[in-house]
Parts: sequence; structure tokens; C-alpha cells
Amino acid sequence: MAKKNQSGRLTVQHKGTEGAIGIFCKEAQFHDYSVAHTSCCALDILSKQYPQLSFRHRQSIGKKEINSALKKIDNELGQTLFVEEASIKPDGGIIEVKDDNNNWRIILVSEAKHQGKDIDNIKQGKLVGKLNNQDLMVAGNAIERAHKNISEIANFMLAECYFPYVLFLEGSNFLTHNVTVTRPDGRKVTLIYNSGALNRLDRLTSANYGMHINKNLCKNKIVACNDVNIMLQAASIYTQSEGERWNIQDMLNIMLDIANTSLQMLGRDLFKQLTKEQGLER
Repeated sequence: MAKKNQSGRLTVQHKGTEGAIGIFCKEAQFHDYSVAHTSCCALDILSKQYPQLSFRHRQSIGKKEINSALKKIDNELGQTLFVEEASIKPDGGIIEVKDDNNNWRIILVSEAKHQGKDIDNIKQGKLVGKLNNQDLMVAGNAIERAHKNISEIANFMLAECYFPYVLFLEGSNFLTHNVTVTRPDGRKVTLIYNSGALNRLDRLTSANYGMHINKNLCKNKIVACNDVNIMLQAASIYTQSEGERWNIQDMLNIMLDIANTSLQMLGRDLFKQLTKEQGLER
């Protein structure tokens, strides 16, 4: 497939859509766009870094395709589908590489979640709540879709030994330590990071088995339990500790780290193409 203008087309496409206005706040829309844009940049860099490989980007994967992948593992899997056109659509889309057998293999899936405007509200002197007399808003539950997408990609990649799903979090609901913010009138407000009314990180760490966040977990972990080895697919979860916005360069570095780990894990299946020029560490 043609690779040169792909990133540009995707960028224009993302700029041309305003997303689900009325459901997501402007900050969330901007965060989603940033991740989508950064994913396109990652695709361009990978294409230049590995010119002997063919990459592609797609925005969604259909449930039919996921079920088909499951059936290849076991006939009892992937049998149920009620909505024929059902699909998942991660914010940053899916980047794939073509292996030696002309099969497309996922090397990066990126998702973004912005939740919690408390820091911005305090800086602006804005009070919240039903009576507009509170500094902090009780955290919502706008993160359930992330679990669905993670589970579906895990199903699709059940036969793989790596899981390149990265989730970027920002906002006051994803703090990892206390943050003190000053209102315009000089009053200081401290956000307690482990408050049950504020923090929503624990609702996402089930996707990485409670392992460390801000860490590349792309390589599947093998654990021994009752004389059986179990392979765990863990999402790599990254958050901004003080609720600030993600820097696009930082996101790009993480995406490329995940994608390159995927390529290393696929090294044997990409060997013929990679050894044409430089190869990968194996």
C-alpha cells in the first residue's frame, strides 16, 4: 500500500472531525486528537526507520475479524455476534506491519482518556457542584470504554506473545501524588491523590494486573499458578502525575518504544525482510 501520504491524509481526517461534541469536554476531544495525530507521526517514523517493512494504519477492527481470530485458536471461541457491523475504534487507531507470510500483525494500539478538570477549575477560581460551592467535583466514570477496547484487542491477539496496547491518561482523576493548586484569591486547595472521590486509576489497573504504571508492559508476562503457566496480556498505562497535559513528543517516544518492542517480538516472523538491510536485535 502507498505509505508516503498516509499520515497526512489521516491528520487531515482527524482535523476535519469534531468528535462526539456534547459527550466529551473540549479537553478530552483535544487529548483524543493529540493521540491520533501522534500515532500518525509514529507511523511515519517507523516507515522511515524500517523502509524494508510495510506498515499500515487503520482506525477500527470489526467484531467479525476478532471472532475469526479467536476461532483459529479454538472452534468454541468467537461464536457470538449480534450486531454484524460492530467494531472497536481506539482513539489513536491501530498500526500494523506485514510479516513474511503477508499477514498483518498489530504493533501498536493507542488510547487516550482525559478525566477531571479540577486543577483548571481551581486555577480559574471556578466553584463546582449543584450549589456551585465546591472546589472539587466527584469523579465520573467515563473510562469504561477503555476496558472494552483493551479486552477486544486482547481477544484479537490471544495467540501473540506480546500486547502493544498503550493507554495515556491525563486529568485530576489520574493523579499519583498530592497536588496543591492556588486559586486567584490566593487560597490553596490540595487534591488528595488517593481519595476515593477523586482517583480513578484503580478502575484501570485491572487491565495490567496491578503491575506498575508508566512502564512498557508490551512483552507478555508468564506466571506459574497451580503447576500451569499462564500468559498475561497487560496494557501499558501511562499517566501525568500532576494532571497536566501530555506533551506530544513524550507520547511519541512511548509509542515508538511500544512499537519497537512489538517488532522485536515479531523478529522471527519478519526476519527475511529485516535482514535485507539492518535487522533487529533478537
